[in-house]
Amino acid sequence: MNRVVATALPDIPLVEPGSDLGELTLVGLEKAGIELQNQDILVFASKVFSKAEGRYFDLSEIRPSPAAREIAAACDKDPRLVELILAESNQVLRIRPGLIVVEHRLGFVCANAGIDHSNATSDEETVLLLPTDPDRSARRLLRTVAEATGADVAIIINDSHGRAWRQGTVGIAIGVAGMSPLTDRGGDPDIFGRTLQATLLGTADEIAAGASLLQGGADERSPIVHLRGVSYEPSSGKVSDLLRPLETDMFR
Repeated sequence: MNRVVATALPDIPLVEPGSDLGELTLVGLEKAGIELQNQDILVFASKVFSKAEGRYFDLSEIRPSPAAREIAAACDKDPRLVELILAESNQVLRIRPGLIVVEHRLGFVCANAGIDHSNATSDEETVLLLPTDPDRSARRLLRTVAEATGADVAIIINDSHGRAWRQGTVGIAIGVAGMSPLTDRGGDPDIFGRTLQATLLGTADEIAAGASLLQGGADERSPIVHLRGVSYEPSSGKVSDLLRPLETDMFR
């Protein structure tokens, strides 16, 4: 019988700059009564890494450039925020009132470069940026967890992103460690014995979306989710493996 069990680790405290995410995770697992096993997965909301890494910016300290002011006027945004968005982006792709769609410096396309007020601090002048290098952050935490538990697991850092062709945001992977983010089922048989020609599964994104159901996006305070029963290929994959090459991207 196929079964996936997902558990939001309880009583995770608010993360601050310098917080030990390894210790928070191990304590959360203990409170949940979970002993890590090989092939388990831990999914972390990106904000806990951003906060632990001190990725806060005070808008009052930013002097917007002429380019930021011009874009801010077109999309009705704070020009100081736009300056940060530009600094975190490779290029601006689309602008409309309230939204700037960019190619983030990490390579993926997202809204407003992933910069957010929500669940950052109570200070309206402070915003939170995505982790500097989510893959590296995930690998570092994976080593800590493996040394403490002896289990071979995978870690995913997820974030809520919109999609070009559908309403609503979903969780996607922006950092991975210990697994291949893609699963190639090409060559496998279907239920009638026909050979699949091209079936490439975005496994890390599927896991990230599933975990986000428990993480929520408001006041749930459930940023770490443990999953057991998910099939994946252990490897040293990276999130850039998920990015569609520009020459095959029909939405840009």
